Amino acid sequence: MPVIKYPRIRDPLFYEWDRKAQKCGLRHTIYAVNGDQYTGEWLDNLKHGKGTQIWKNTGAIYSGDWKFGKRDGYGSYSIPDPVTKEYKRVYTGWWENDRRGGRGAFFYPNGECYDGEWSDGLRSGWGKMQYKDGSVYEGQWLADQPNGKGVLRLPNGNRYEGGWKDGKKHGPGKYFYLDKGQQLEGIWVADIPKCGVLVDFGRDNAPAPPQYPLPEIELHDPAGVLAEAQATFDDSHN
Repeated sequence: MPVIKYPRIRDPLFYEWDRKAQKCGLRHTIYAVNGDQYTGEWLDNLKHGKGTQIWKNTGAIYSGDWKFGKRDGYGSYSIPDPVTKEYKRVYTGWWENDRRGGRGAFFYPNGECYDGEWSDGLRSGWGKMQYKDGSVYEGQWLADQPNGKGVLRLPNGNRYEGGWKDGKKHGPGKYFYLDKGQQLEGIWVADIPKCGVLVDFGRDNAPAPPQYPLPEIELHDPAGVLAEAQATFDDSHN
C-alpha cells in the first residue's frame, strides 16, 4: 500500500516575521523612527522593567524602571547643559504613570531644589524647598504650592511657623523676628497678619533690636483673645 505524504501545514511567513519582531525580554538598543533610542527590557512590545531612554531632540536621558511603556518606579532624569554639554540631573526619585509620583528630588535650573513628595507631577505632601535667595520652606504642599502646616526660614534667621494656603501665610501662626528679638503670634490672611500679639523675644541678644522695648500690656486672657480671633477666622472661611 503506497504511503501518502502530505505537506506539513505552515503558517505564512509574515506570521513568523511578526513573531520575531515582537519585543519581549532583554533587547539591545532599539531606535525609533524619530531617532529616540531605548536600551532595556520589554514586555509585549512595551518598555517594561529596567531601561534607558534617550530623546534625540532634547538629548534628555531617563534611566530607571518602566511599566507597560511608561516611566513607573524609581528612576533618574537628566538633560545636557546647553553650553558644556555635560548632563545635569533634573529629577531623581519615584514615578507613577510617566509622571513624578512618590518621594523624589527635583533640581531647578536656577539652583533651587525640592526634596519631598509628589503627586501627578506636582509637589504634594510633605517636602522641603530650598530657594535661590537662601530661604527654606519645609512642610505640607498641595498642587505645587505650600498648603497646610509649614515653616519658612529666611536667610537672616527670621522664621514663620503656621498655616499656609495657595503658597501664602494663612491661618494661625507665629513669626519670629530674631534680628529684632520679637515674636508675633496671630492670624494671617493671604500673607497679611490681620490680628495678633507682638512681644519681645530674646531682645537683649538680638543683632538689631528696636530702640525701645515693647510696653507691657496687661491682658487677662491673651490665649483667649487669640482663640476668639481664631474662631472668627474659622467662621469667615467656612
